[in-house]
Amino acid sequence: MSGEVILPVHVRDLTYADLPHCGWSGSSLHLLVVENELDRAAAGVAEYLAVCAAKTDLPLAIGGIDYELAPAAGSIHQLATMPALQSCGLGTTLMAAAEDRIRGRGLVRAELGVEQENPRARALYERLGYVVFDTRPDSWDEEAPDGTLRRYETVCAIMAKDLRA
Repeated sequence: MSGEVILPVHVRDLTYADLPHCGWSGSSLHLLVVENELDRAAAGVAEYLAVCAAKTDLPLAIGGIDYELAPAAGSIHQLATMPALQSCGLGTTLMAAAEDRIRGRGLVRAELGVEQENPRARALYERLGYVVFDTRPDSWDEEAPDGTLRRYETVCAIMAKDLRA
């Protein structure tokens, strides 16, 4: 027997109170980085969104927008969807909400970086109208399973979308 489950969702700002419910998105170090982004959101230079289940209001997908990284653009970053719910449209919903927020600031361009080793995410962004215009090395600290920190290095395709269309 197979069936389809319809899960109503809404998008809202991520809050500090949500962080304990976002462990699926990454390590404790990652959640500290997200907490720092919430501080930046409070200062008005960033936003952090959550796609939430309507009944529980718990985050199922999260992602940020940085308004300082790229001139005249909102830079979408740190996108994550609960693993069991990937490929269910939550990422698309999150991206649409982020683009609306960027337009709401009077900007007409969205940018993002995607690791070259992540063809699944890149395919989503291309389907949503993003086009590669550059590649750049990137790196960040990550927490190893034993709790130690290490520097992760990668190359990202930098993609953009004109939001006027």
